[in-house]
Amino acid sequence: MKLRIAFVLLSFFAGAAQAADVAAPETDPVFVQETGVTLEQYKWVKRPIVVFAYSPSDPRFVQQMSLLHAQPSALATRDVVVLSDTDPEARSALRNTLRPRGFMMVLIGKDGVVYLRKPAPWDVREITRSIDKLPLRQQEIKDRREAPIR
Repeated sequence: MKLRIAFVLLSFFAGAAQAADVAAPETDPVFVQETGVTLEQYKWVKRPIVVFAYSPSDPRFVQQMSLLHAQPSALATRDVVVLSDTDPEARSALRNTLRPRGFMMVLIGKDGVVYLRKPAPWDVREITRSIDKLPLRQQEIKDRREAPIR
């Protein structure tokens, strides 16, 4: 009898946990939609990819964002945060710092250095290969290999 009660309670709590997982909205920490973001807040923490365009309906902007949204896990494992700015009239801190002309994708390292500026959309595979060649990323990979297994 105790076994049956334990089984029923276990089943109930497992179902409740699944319902909570389904009800909780998933947030994607890779994509940031805030305005007023500065690059300084990500220094030594994340690798910002900033996508600029004159309009959110720019075909290159739409293509770049769909390419990035297709593989967020590859970006997350490399500590990437994607920022976008499609309002040149707002004169955001990102625009003042990076000075884009039309569409532009910029990859910035954790050290705050601009490593890549592209005037055309890039696939996540190309972006991650470029990130994996960065010295700091090479050190992160080496540190993970040498870390003791727990």
